[in-house]
Amino acid sequence: MNASDITSYLNGLDSPLRDIGEKIRPVIDSALPDGSGALWHGHPTWSLGAKPGQTPVCLLKGYTSYITFGLWRGQEVADPSGRLVAGARQMASVKLSRTDEVDPVLFGEWLRRAVALETK
Repeated sequence: MNASDITSYLNGLDSPLRDIGEKIRPVIDSALPDGSGALWHGHPTWSLGAKPGQTPVCLLKGYTSYITFGLWRGQEVADPSGRLVAGARQMASVKLSRTDEVDPVLFGEWLRRAVALETK
């Protein structure tokens, strides 16, 4: 895992976005212990394959006022909370503008479901 690239990316964000990224990163790392994280297409992406983008599961992407936490197959992930918003192709994401919007239990469950889709 190229943790230094992800760290540099997050450190380059303005607070509170940096704080959001730092709060969600351990949730991702915990849910994907066999995954690999790296910068891919300019933002942190976690994949099940050894190479960035090989079986991608999730991403973080910083914008001016929020961070997007996205799941590649998020539209297939059961989400009783209704927080995931459908995007292009099979993706779904949530926009986070405050650290209290990060729900480690919910996000960890989303990630476990996303991994299960890829490992069936």
